[in-house]
Amino acid sequence: MIYINKSGYLKCKNLKFRCALGKAGIGKKIKEGDNITPKGTYKIIKIFYRKDRIKELVSQIKLIKIKKNMGWCDDPKSKKYNQLIYLPTKYSNEKLYRRDNIYDLILVLNYNIKPIIKNKGSAIFIHIARKNYKKTAGCIALEKNNLIKLVLKIQKHTKIKIS
Repeated sequence: MIYINKSGYLKCKNLKFRCALGKAGIGKKIKEGDNITPKGTYKIIKIFYRKDRIKELVSQIKLIKIKKNMGWCDDPKSKKYNQLIYLPTKYSNEKLYRRDNIYDLILVLNYNIKPIIKNKGSAIFIHIARKNYKKTAGCIALEKNNLIKLVLKIQKHTKIKIS
């Protein structure tokens, strides 16, 4: 089990890392764009990574190489809302292949996945933190080396408890 608390720390077995949370903190997610990190227990369903920036990565969870045409749909008008999409698209999205490094490694949580409810929020990721652990739009963000260490520890059945 991985624990994430409102004081901005992630704990997993003997590891404890500082993390950034959503601008509105941890709570009940109401809608897309509310900047809340959703309270609850989740699974990691996929891991995306930039092969050109992270060379050796091993995980029990499926690893997917990020390509330049990949995005994550955050547009409730799309049938692909809260899913991986391929660019270009007319719908609002998060580009996964970025110039900065925050999406070099992304753990996708199963928030609002089965079923997907339009406007309930999309793209709750654990990704790489910006400088000074700048707050996110609802994701959890860790320093790059700490996120890599975490990936090595997690297993298929590992749960994430955000409280």
